[in-house]
Amino acid sequence: MENRLEMKGITKSFGGVHALTSVNFSVRPGEIHALIGENGAGKSTLMRILSGACNSDCGEIVINGRPASIKSPMDSVKLGVAVIYQEYALATDLTVAENIFLDNITTGGKIVNWKRLERKAQELLAKLNFSDIDVNAKVSDFSMAYQQVVEICKGLSKDISILALDEPTALLSNKEVDKLFELLITLKDRGVSIIYISHRLEEIFQISDRISVLKDGCFVGTVDTADTDKQSLVGMMVGRNLNDYYPKREVKIGDVIFEVNNLNSGKETKNVSFNIRSGEILGLYGLVGSGRTETALAIFGLRSISSGEIFLEGKKVEIKNPKEAFRHGIGYLSEDRKHTGLLLDMSIKHNITLSAIDKFTSGLFSSINLKEENNYALGEVEKLAIHTNNINNLTSSLSGGNQQKVAIAKVLAPKCKVIIMDEPTRGVDVGSKREIYHIMNMLLERGCAILMISSEMEEIIGMCDRVLVMHEGTINGELDKSEINETRLISLAMEVD
Repeated sequence: MENRLEMKGITKSFGGVHALTSVNFSVRPGEIHALIGENGAGKSTLMRILSGACNSDCGEIVINGRPASIKSPMDSVKLGVAVIYQEYALATDLTVAENIFLDNITTGGKIVNWKRLERKAQELLAKLNFSDIDVNAKVSDFSMAYQQVVEICKGLSKDISILALDEPTALLSNKEVDKLFELLITLKDRGVSIIYISHRLEEIFQISDRISVLKDGCFVGTVDTADTDKQSLVGMMVGRNLNDYYPKREVKIGDVIFEVNNLNSGKETKNVSFNIRSGEILGLYGLVGSGRTETALAIFGLRSISSGEIFLEGKKVEIKNPKEAFRHGIGYLSEDRKHTGLLLDMSIKHNITLSAIDKFTSGLFSSINLKEENNYALGEVEKLAIHTNNINNLTSSLSGGNQQKVAIAKVLAPKCKVIIMDEPTRGVDVGSKREIYHIMNMLLERGCAILMISSEMEEIIGMCDRVLVMHEGTINGELDKSEINETRLISLAMEVD
């Protein structure tokens, strides 16, 4: 048998918009097959069709050489398919064992045999080299990586042969990513076919055997990972050269606009001092747990400051909450747009204007000037190239890249002079990344200053004028543009001489 899975001529439209057009995709037994493409390329739609969450308009699915009829998630499970999305489908207040066998809690009988259930859960975890997970503990007690293991075990309890993971490392630390990769290799060696969706090209080259590319709902091609490189993949995805990935910037760096002196906040931020100039991107790099985000939250008023001073344009400012930060002209782009950056069930317009609603209110009863609010939102949508046909649509209807641009627009509404961007391109495709880099350059041209936190070394190297490297809550070193390279970044982040 050449292929474990074949999806032939898959076509799907939503309200006249073609999400997929005659897509062909196949996966072999015991391989890790990466599926990549820009947001909106059709990856998620293809996986939803495979999982039975939605049905194709036409096309054929073949599993193990036989035509498969997948009309519902139950059909998919019966055929040995498990699709794991970014938002895990776990009952966090239940135990690990209960979650693993949630769909078959009685395991065939009428009465729950708890000891048998726990034993079978332990056996499954042991097979995956995760016997350290307590099957009687609540899922909420574990890290995101271990919750992901539970989700995978949940699929394996149904004897799956095809496992699809959508952005599985988006919320994981480096150590947790390594643990996940060990698990995927174990499953691969057992003959499981794995579909791996990710925007992180480094991961794809590390873990995959083959790579398939989708663009605008169409199949572009499949290549052996060993026979390709990043530049070729970017060309397949967006038709651009990787050398032009980070747009050139011709902005004169001005005077110091923002300064932090001996900032202390909990155990994560210890005597942190730095300054940023107008027209400059200052990078903040470090391993997970180094204190990068905690420092940003303290500056923005979301964590209490025990001591230290903050100066904006030479004047000392007191910031006790985000409203005060915005009032002083300091904005913060959250690392997690879905939970703390946006209100996905609100309209695009309201998300954009939410942080500066005072600009559109007047009168005794603070009524909102709807025309002004509407015009402002339309202007930002055009300026930031947010792809939507109606600003009253729910923000959740947008692709990840466009949601991130809405989150940026929300931060820009109060006309901030200093903008903290925490993982500004996390979970977005390479095309949207470049658009966000252009937005950042546009802000610098206005005289803004940007503090950028990023876990991607290439992004730090490609975009920053200077970099501060944190280790265990302190600034462990500063690098000028000419000094920024992967070796120096890692050495300072890990405090290696």
